[in-house]
Amino acid sequence: MFGEPRSPFRENFAMDYVLHPWQFLLIGVAGWINRSQQEAIEYLRTENQIRRELVGKKWILLNHDQRRSKGRCWGYDRIQGALANIGHEISDQTVGNILKNNGIEPAPNRKRATSWGAFLKAHWETLAAIDFTTNEVWTQHGLVTFFVLVVMQLKTRRIEITGITASPDSGWMRQMGRNLTDSQEGFLRNATHILMDRDTKFSPLREFLETCTEIKPVLLPPRSPNCNAHVERFLLSLKSECVDRMIFFGEASLRKSLAEFTAHYHTERNHRGLDNDLIDPGGDIGKTTGDIECRERLGGLLRYWRRQAA
Repeated sequence: MFGEPRSPFRENFAMDYVLHPWQFLLIGVAGWINRSQQEAIEYLRTENQIRRELVGKKWILLNHDQRRSKGRCWGYDRIQGALANIGHEISDQTVGNILKNNGIEPAPNRKRATSWGAFLKAHWETLAAIDFTTNEVWTQHGLVTFFVLVVMQLKTRRIEITGITASPDSGWMRQMGRNLTDSQEGFLRNATHILMDRDTKFSPLREFLETCTEIKPVLLPPRSPNCNAHVERFLLSLKSECVDRMIFFGEASLRKSLAEFTAHYHTERNHRGLDNDLIDPGGDIGKTTGDIECRERLGGLLRYWRRQAA
């Protein structure tokens, strides 16, 4: 679903020195090596498949030289040697430093980076996500853009409208962090990781979480909404089913509408990602007796059907 983006644990550090021509050459050689390896792997996979079809389940006996040659790969020393062949004498440690600064691991470790799917599976029980949406509100000062901060527990799909403001400055963001991580009532009190994009508005919150809590912020790759798909899907539902169909006069009307949609989302709206169940089913769910009635929120904008109480 999410593909194989770079590990959220790997940071990109810019080199604090000017690259020399031979360093550009080294990076180019490393990139060519990686491409060549991938081509060789694809070729060998195809060749292996054909050999298996021809040989079947019979064992292929290898001699000692064949066993020793199995699994060779380009590492620091081999790259150093390749550069020496064309007149560039550098140490293998320098090769390693340049490769690491450009996000290329040593050859034996290049395939050990945690995939996005594996990361989600490992932390699913305690993983949260956060994002902003905006709404235009008519106020006594004219049309004002309000920022709505939304947090979700990914496993349960439970959400919280954490805050609404026209000015999400650093002080406000740090206060949101304190509210979310309160040991008694904080929405994130049981979370270990939280997904967030690289919007600078999140910087104060990220700093607060890193210095004052055990929750690890996980920065998403640039322009990658699919990596935060669950929150993005909620925001799409919020807009298409509610706020995009309304005109708000004053902040209070926006808050009331968001509260009504949140209640509808938790208790009255079935979710395909949860086997078509409700997040918070009430006691009347599943009853087979009593008349069926249509109930409404926001003047009929949100509708659902339940059995009447006996």
